Amino acid sequence: MTEKLSDTGRDTMLAPLYATGWTLCEGEDAICKTYEFADFIEAFSWMTRAAFWAEKWNHHPDWRNVYKTVEVKLTTHDVGGLSSLDAKLARKLDAL
Repeated sequence: MTEKLSDTGRDTMLAPLYATGWTLCEGEDAICKTYEFADFIEAFSWMTRAAFWAEKWNHHPDWRNVYKTVEVKLTTHDVGGLSSLDAKLARKLDAL
């Protein structure tokens, strides 16, 4: 079972993500990032690849797509905040 990140876990797992453009979402225990692509097809293709990983890990992002932009929010609803699954999925999204 996944647990909510401790203060030490937050420092260790989230600091590298902040360096790649992730931020804490305002008013929530979640991280957010906006990805911009060349066009809609590139954005949607990235979302499709991301969806396979989200399904494989049973950890699904809250996201919104408008044309070539994808806004992503990650949190673990089962623990009421950020967990290691959020950091893991964020790293994968950045790698895609």
